[in-house]
Amino acid sequence: MVQPLHSGYGPAPLDPRTAPVPAYGSGALCDIIPAAVAGFGVPGMPATGLALAPADRVCVFLVDGLGWELIKAHPAEAPYLTSLLPTSLNGSGRPLTAGFPATTATSLGSVGTGLPPSVHGLAGYTTLNPATGELMNQLRWQPWTPPAVWQPHPTVFGLADAAGIATCQVSSPAFVNTPLTKVALSGGTFHGRLTGEERMDLAADRLGAADRTLVYTYYSELDAMGHRHGVDSDAWRGQLMLVDRLAQRLAEQLPPRGVLYITADHGMIDIPFDEQSRIDFDEDWELRAGVAVLGGEARARHVYAVPGAVDDVHAVWSEVLGEQMWVASRAEAIEAGWFGPPPDERVHGRIGDVVAVARDDIAVVATRTEVGESKMVGLHGSMVPAEQLVPLLEVRS
Repeated sequence: MVQPLHSGYGPAPLDPRTAPVPAYGSGALCDIIPAAVAGFGVPGMPATGLALAPADRVCVFLVDGLGWELIKAHPAEAPYLTSLLPTSLNGSGRPLTAGFPATTATSLGSVGTGLPPSVHGLAGYTTLNPATGELMNQLRWQPWTPPAVWQPHPTVFGLADAAGIATCQVSSPAFVNTPLTKVALSGGTFHGRLTGEERMDLAADRLGAADRTLVYTYYSELDAMGHRHGVDSDAWRGQLMLVDRLAQRLAEQLPPRGVLYITADHGMIDIPFDEQSRIDFDEDWELRAGVAVLGGEARARHVYAVPGAVDDVHAVWSEVLGEQMWVASRAEAIEAGWFGPPPDERVHGRIGDVVAVARDDIAVVATRTEVGESKMVGLHGSMVPAEQLVPLLEVRS
């Protein structure tokens, strides 16, 4: 067995307990809708310590990849969003935390169920399915897994709809029947619209269609541009300018007694394409030793060991990466609250035997087994502010 984690001759590995844990229950994505509709008295709605002023008509506009630090860094491209920064999180001018990992499937699960990842169970971009031993991609839902078995909790939209709240989602038509939509965003009526402008206009119309309404609308193109070209690209900045106009377009159409919350599922960071910044798991025999399956994504890895090799894998990953990444055993990550409270039994085995989370500007890629993901310029998943902090901007009519 590999001994010890730290030889005493170099810097000690990062302590997993020092990682900035999301503010589940008071200031994370899972708290938004339970807090926003608290005044409706919806039976079964998850509890939250976040308090938001009540409104009869609630709209949540989620922009994929619109991190808090990205807005602050681009006042010229996003003047409207910048003007709303002081309204964030109940007028405190502070951001929310996304949840861990800071990735779309996990975050949409949190928004849509009002529960932290340890409870809803979408604990990463890819996680092991303990029942099959296969790696489950929770964004693409591959391989197929019965949605209601994988995530059995009701959605906040379904609860609101059952309570008589006029509830709907306005998004791309491509998402209408996806399993992720089913487990995280279903309930009420789905309206598919192709363009961002159409989505904003229809969201405003549906928001004013009844006395008590809950409307969710979503825009994914900013995230796609960041992955493809990076957040330090003209293409990404152009998309941010469009997002800024869309947010203002929706806000200017708010009906009476309405509130608009603008938020995101994660931020993003560009990682250089060099050997020091991108460690290739597929070419690194030391990191591969004892690993049965590599899950998660480049900035937030779930590492599943072959039987009997857990301690060795943890020791090696700590020795090789521990000065730049928080490397925790499953028990340590759970005890630290990275995913929320202690996980449901069905979720426990989805978490890696070892969980490795980037603190520095590095990524653990897999160029042969994750070809597309390894080519991405912009990445996310970690608990550092650039990826973890998201806005909760507020506009009231």
